[in-house]
Amino acid sequence: MIYSFKGHIPVVHPSSFVHPLAAVTGNVIIGKDCYIGPGAAIRGDWGEIILEDGVNVQENCTVHMFPGKSIRFRESAHIGHGAVIHGANLGKNCLIGMNSVIMDDAVIGDECIVGAMAFVKATTVIPARSLVVGNPAKIIKEISDEMISWKTAGTKLYQQLPADCHDTLKEVEPLAEIPENRPVQEDFYKTLQEFKNT
Repeated sequence: MIYSFKGHIPVVHPSSFVHPLAAVTGNVIIGKDCYIGPGAAIRGDWGEIILEDGVNVQENCTVHMFPGKSIRFRESAHIGHGAVIHGANLGKNCLIGMNSVIMDDAVIGDECIVGAMAFVKATTVIPARSLVVGNPAKIIKEISDEMISWKTAGTKLYQQLPADCHDTLKEVEPLAEIPENRPVQEDFYKTLQEFKNT
């Protein structure tokens, strides 16, 4: 659902997809080819939230901030299931792991990977190409070209997903039994390999 708040109406590029079970409120700008999953809450009531092109915010993520702040997720930022981003800025092509928490005024550099369930304290600045894990989060090594190649390929799947959702996603009643002509599941691992090699 898309909600206005105090005159601010979210801006969503037509190529992006916001799931009907997500909530996008107020001063939010969503660029091209973004995916916002069901259960995600992007709440621009007290400040501005900008998602640049190719960002994905997966299921059950929360994005918010303290009053008067403006936050930005740079191009191709990838926010895993259940993550909480509160008043932080994310660099280009970074990966925020599932159920991690990134706090106010933290800055995650370009092409960083934040591990699942990490807790990044307020005002922390993480340099580009860092692998960050733990609670509190610590840098444990530099991201290799191979790691960022896999991350980039995975994000390309999510950048394809909005078009697929616009074309094929629809609410239906469940079937009572498995049909004989059930579609074959697409081989997403093969697609991921192809993206990795482009």
